[in-house]
Amino acid sequence: MKQKHERRDAYWLSDIDSMHKFMPYLLPNRADNEAVGQFAIDLTEANSFLKEKNVEGIDFKYTLFHLITAAIAKTVALRPKMNRFVAGHRLYERKDIIIAFTCKKTLDDKGAEGLVKFKVNRGEDSNPLQEVHDLIQKQVTGFRKENKTDGATDIMDTLTKLPRWLLKIVVAVLRFLDYNGIMPESISREDPYYSTVFISNLGSIKMSASYHHLTNWGTNSFFVCIGEKRIAPIFAPDGSYEMKEQVDLAFTVDERIADGVYYAGSFRLLKYLLEHPALLEKPIMEVPDDVRI
Repeated sequence: MKQKHERRDAYWLSDIDSMHKFMPYLLPNRADNEAVGQFAIDLTEANSFLKEKNVEGIDFKYTLFHLITAAIAKTVALRPKMNRFVAGHRLYERKDIIIAFTCKKTLDDKGAEGLVKFKVNRGEDSNPLQEVHDLIQKQVTGFRKENKTDGATDIMDTLTKLPRWLLKIVVAVLRFLDYNGIMPESISREDPYYSTVFISNLGSIKMSASYHHLTNWGTNSFFVCIGEKRIAPIFAPDGSYEMKEQVDLAFTVDERIADGVYYAGSFRLLKYLLEHPALLEKPIMEVPDDVRI
């Protein structure tokens, strides 16, 4: 039975401390509550792992992007506060893990851009890496080879045909529905800003990881930017170092959904998973034995 203030996509967290109840009123806009950070991933194990996975004849190769997406999904599954959002001045926890990112048909100025969005299974036997790989293959192949467009683009194509005065009214109505958690599923299902995490692979266009803003629209409270691979020193406790390939991940989160200690533990887990990628083939809810969260 649906509880009071429960949304179709999330549970209302009524049993929380007064500070987390009060903050959405004091600081109501998600874009005013951004906390940002960055950390580097040693790619030594990831590169070896991908080489073993990409055996000759594989149709759709495993990539670093698959590893990062799967690691984020597993981190959120094990650290559920990362799946929270503030809407209508209330704190909610999303029912599903939803991943979103943009995809270019071709990497040039005229290449069409599409939106990819999918749900990751949290079942006991779910293999996050395999699932993420297969879901991305299905959607990206459909966009790049079968000339499919994503649902969000179809909706925007229709709305932007309206005259400006009418479109402003439509958007005002949509904001009302968004605030009250009653957005039609036909819209929220396609909108990437109704997601757990939005990922931007800046490394694919030869850019470094950098800050990306959150939005006051939708429910997305977690943004990750992936930088370009680089060679950099990794220092040992004695001061010696070794040059290794690394990649930077930059994140933006809504500070109202969790505290700094929780975020720090979550990103330690994410880093550990990416530096021990075989764990991404374990069940998504299986906690690694020797990671300090």
